[in-house]
Amino acid sequence: MNAAIYARVSTADQNLQRQLDECHDYLDQHYPGTEQADEYADIVSGANENNGDEYQRLWDAIDAGEYDVVVVHEISRLSRLGPTEIHQFIQHCLEHGTGIESLDVGLSIRVDDPALQQTVYTMIANIMGDLAKIEHQQKLDRISSGIRTAQRAGKWTGRAPRGFYVGDDKRLHVDPEEFLNTRHAIERVVAGESKRQVAKDSGIPRSTLSDLCSDEERRAMYLEGTADDDRVEAALDEIHPLPESGNDSRNCNS
Repeated sequence: MNAAIYARVSTADQNLQRQLDECHDYLDQHYPGTEQADEYADIVSGANENNGDEYQRLWDAIDAGEYDVVVVHEISRLSRLGPTEIHQFIQHCLEHGTGIESLDVGLSIRVDDPALQQTVYTMIANIMGDLAKIEHQQKLDRISSGIRTAQRAGKWTGRAPRGFYVGDDKRLHVDPEEFLNTRHAIERVVAGESKRQVAKDSGIPRSTLSDLCSDEERRAMYLEGTADDDRVEAALDEIHPLPESGNDSRNCNS
């Protein structure tokens, strides 16, 4: 019995090894004659409609008739590749003599199953995939809604800008020393000094300096103490009045 295992996660933080281990356990229980199973595992963002290199490699191996069965930990994830991807994958497997075991939807589709049963199981897998896709989108919507609610409440979400920090109150505050260091660095670049030298002196990466200098709103935040974001304005108000900068925030091309 030649077997393959396919696992797929969206981020490196998710436990890919757990999926692989559970697939191996499934094979040990249901296909005890399997001596070894080849592993295929992708880390692909759910927002990225990319098959994944390992998925494509598995597809090619099935095409070559290398496997009798493939165990997929979450076949429902394939629905994110398109509305017909689950159906196409199942048909591809069956046409090349490969059975499919799907742990997430609990389906076993084998080559010697009656055609009607294969069709019904494929339909069920498609429906479960659609439901999983809807649930995934609802989760993203809830996250977005939570972020918007927090922002309306004045709370900061995400990484704080350089020279700021997020306090225990979940609001943005200024780190005076780092803010002034950043401001001084931008002033030096605006005055014509080399970004390389300023980066060396200030400890601010050159790429960060370039980003700060190329963004007019961010330059104004440091050089003029102004911002379009009320949460940033509130943080800046804590250290007003700022000493006036002798440089024009509109010019930062060096």
